[in-house]
Amino acid sequence: MQFLIDNFPLLWDAFLTTLSLSLLAGVLALVLGTALAAFRVSPIPPLRGLSTFYVETFRNTPLTVVFFFIIFGLPQIDFSVGFFTGSVLAVGLYTAAFVCEAVRSGINAVSAGQAEASRAIGLTFGQSLREVVLPQAFRSVVPPLGNVWIAMVKNTSIAAGFAVSELTASMQRLSNANAGELVLVLVAVVVGYMLITLPSAYAISRVERRVAILR
Repeated sequence: MQFLIDNFPLLWDAFLTTLSLSLLAGVLALVLGTALAAFRVSPIPPLRGLSTFYVETFRNTPLTVVFFFIIFGLPQIDFSVGFFTGSVLAVGLYTAAFVCEAVRSGINAVSAGQAEASRAIGLTFGQSLREVVLPQAFRSVVPPLGNVWIAMVKNTSIAAGFAVSELTASMQRLSNANAGELVLVLVAVVVGYMLITLPSAYAISRVERRVAILR
């Protein structure tokens, strides 16, 4: 226990880094993923094609490759980003593809009559999507979006290989320096991730029950 107390500042900083990385990447993924979902159901073919290309590219590319491309590839075209910023972009851009598909499934679950009725009263496609379809779609995709969020939090561990001092990086550092305390290090890191994922799962279940009542 004294080992954990002595190394608490390192573990706490790593936890905050993981939390910050997760929150920033999550916001990026949600905003971009929602926009991509709107493009995928758009009546404009180039937008549908662009969104489909993006989703298929990122869904079928390993996240580690995305990290390499953003952190080491972009500087080759004179667009450099820091390791933390690059990690946020890599995780966020990658996760946006999965958010897009989750939101699109929710849009497709909304009755076509809803969109037709909104168009009949004079709303444009964008207004119909924003005011009528998306609010209903989000209510039906709370569980899959929650799963995407939890998977994304765990995916942030890849940032450890790119000089970001998050939880997995702290595990590697502490276990290398204190091989005899490996079990304590592993338990501390697992607890760190669970402090993010378990409250998230609880909040998601509460939101799911709430929107079920509204529906």
